[in-house]
Amino acid sequence: MGKLKVILASMIIICAGCETSSQYSDEVPIRELTRIEKQLVSSADNFSLKIFKKIAEAEQEKNVFISPLSIAMALGMTLNGAEGETYDAMRKTLSLADITQQETNESYQSLIELLTKIDREVIIQIANSIWYRNTIPFKQNFIETNRKYFNATINPMNFGDPATINIINNWVKESTNGKIDKIVEKIDAQTIMFLINAIYFKGTWKYQFDKNKTRDDLFTKQSGEKVPCKMMNLENDFYLSSNDTFTVIDLPYGKGSFSMTILLPDKDKSLNDVLNSLTDATWSGLISNLVKMKKELYMPRFKLEYKLNLNNTLKALGMSVAFDPYGANFKKLYDGSENAYISNVEHKTFVDVNEEGTEAAAVTSVEIGLTSIMDTVIRLDRPFIFVIREKNSNCILFIGKLEDPS
Repeated sequence: MGKLKVILASMIIICAGCETSSQYSDEVPIRELTRIEKQLVSSADNFSLKIFKKIAEAEQEKNVFISPLSIAMALGMTLNGAEGETYDAMRKTLSLADITQQETNESYQSLIELLTKIDREVIIQIANSIWYRNTIPFKQNFIETNRKYFNATINPMNFGDPATINIINNWVKESTNGKIDKIVEKIDAQTIMFLINAIYFKGTWKYQFDKNKTRDDLFTKQSGEKVPCKMMNLENDFYLSSNDTFTVIDLPYGKGSFSMTILLPDKDKSLNDVLNSLTDATWSGLISNLVKMKKELYMPRFKLEYKLNLNNTLKALGMSVAFDPYGANFKKLYDGSENAYISNVEHKTFVDVNEEGTEAAAVTSVEIGLTSIMDTVIRLDRPFIFVIREKNSNCILFIGKLEDPS
């Protein structure tokens, strides 16, 4: 993949098209968002900035491309199974504190409908699915809630069958138009469920770049190193705004409901300066003050794939309890005696930006595990540790390990 630093967050791009009225006179008029939908979009923007900043800080001088919308939807489905401290922590991380669970579900449902139908010249597909071990008892209300509000396909599967991995990954491949071919590498014995979101986006620029004007050029990395790139060129009226740290350039797709919003650091500033200054208020102010100006734009053509395990990022954002095998509370998800918890959150993305437009895809998988799945037969047929202790004082008298009983 190219070595171009990408400072895009898919939820930000998407929500730029979710304003209550057309920002530009030539955009497609869309319906007014409800109060709750506006709150959800505001919460989603807040989560987008939080998670992107956290990942970008950890991935210094590396390409980053995530879909906060995909992450939020996969976790949003999972949230329907959470209770107590786990529920509160997940809602806080997702910036959903001011919205009830019912309002959250209804708003995701209407947002999916809105985004997928707002512009016929832009393709956006949002798919959700739940895959679960068919021998495990799950709460029916959890299943039906996600089926209703997230349009999730429900798939009871034999997790012991190796073919199950291929079936799940084929769904991922189909749902991303072949851009992401797999998200599940293996299924552990303790894994009982995968909650997966997939997003596919394809938009042609409203004002396309002329391929004949694309030239070999150089791109200067944060370190000062210069690397070759294919630089596209377009002179047009663009919507821009700026502050003392960076400039915002908005590039519309299709009829204008979707756009790519670029944040370019000033020449004496760095991406870290941009990240440090980027807040909800800063973002909202710059977007609301975009002004039309005639400019000549030079933009690198690039294609990249990105993948990341989100466990540590989500823990750092306040969701640690959801990953705790003994502290997580997903009682609304699972009926059994063992404790369910989030064991893994995987995220993969793809983006291709060229003269015609942009093609992008994302998949997020939330894996649910159990503290234990007890077999009816226990075989001590491999090395083990053994302890001789006094039970009243719990004093250990002897401790050893057996590796070879012969």
